[in-house]
Amino acid sequence: MIGAEQEQARTPTGPAFADAVTFAFGDAEAQLYGLARIGLSPGEDGDARSGSALALLFEGREPVAAFARGGLEAEPGADWDAIELGGLRMTVEEPLRSWRVTMDGEQHGFDLRFQALTPPAEIDGGEAVVRAGGMVGYEQLCGVTGTVRAGGRATEVRCLGQRGHGWGEPDWSRIESARTVAAWPDAGYGLALTSVRPQGAEHADELVWAALLDEQGTLRVEDPRMSTTYDGEGRQRRAGLELWLGDDEYPHRGSGEVLCGSTLDLGQLRLDCAFFRWRIDGESGVGRYDVLRRAADA
Repeated sequence: MIGAEQEQARTPTGPAFADAVTFAFGDAEAQLYGLARIGLSPGEDGDARSGSALALLFEGREPVAAFARGGLEAEPGADWDAIELGGLRMTVEEPLRSWRVTMDGEQHGFDLRFQALTPPAEIDGGEAVVRAGGMVGYEQLCGVTGTVRAGGRATEVRCLGQRGHGWGEPDWSRIESARTVAAWPDAGYGLALTSVRPQGAEHADELVWAALLDEQGTLRVEDPRMSTTYDGEGRQRRAGLELWLGDDEYPHRGSGEVLCGSTLDLGQLRLDCAFFRWRIDGESGVGRYDVLRRAADA
């Protein structure tokens, strides 16, 4: 059960421990899409924390701002109630209900409020995907309002998005790739999906967790299935979904295609971040599809 105490920064359990909060949003009418992530990890000296900041902002198909900054010095006792690192600032206005995220840049940035539309969907330690990937956490579908600046021009947005908080000790010597998928139909259920492919595993052996997000609660997807078409450089371009709930005679079905995307070099890892146009059970909307994998020379 996720409670307000989970909104706090988690206590490190080892040198590989990571704690991260991610915000994502997409306004199809304004053609503005963005992602912001702050991570905390143990520092080398006592209670000190090392931090990272990652952000992407797209206008139409083009990335207008992108950065990934690591090795940032976080203050001792840094917590999610109010944190600022590398040009990103995040605050918890009301635990599990309301948050604010800002990105500051000369020409590009945003100042957004995220309001929870659903209870948190928990990814707990008993899940196979957690045993393989090492990260527990929760996801919430959100309503998003605020201002986005692109090319010095400010635009008011009102759209859907998602906030996630995850923590644990991922061992990338044992992981080939991890995927994060979110779909925010204008009506119907939202979708949160995460998968991990262990090193040397085939696609059929990939471990997947998924849930449908609704204001009344979350529906655990018992058998989530996803197929993806990639381009020549390994970036996701199209996807199909079959989401089986318990003993239902038919699955929830969906498909998606890329709207915009970019690749970020994270040292030993490579992040292919994309925003998709999704259609699930006849309802359309936008969402996110990220693939994090070991870099070719790692």
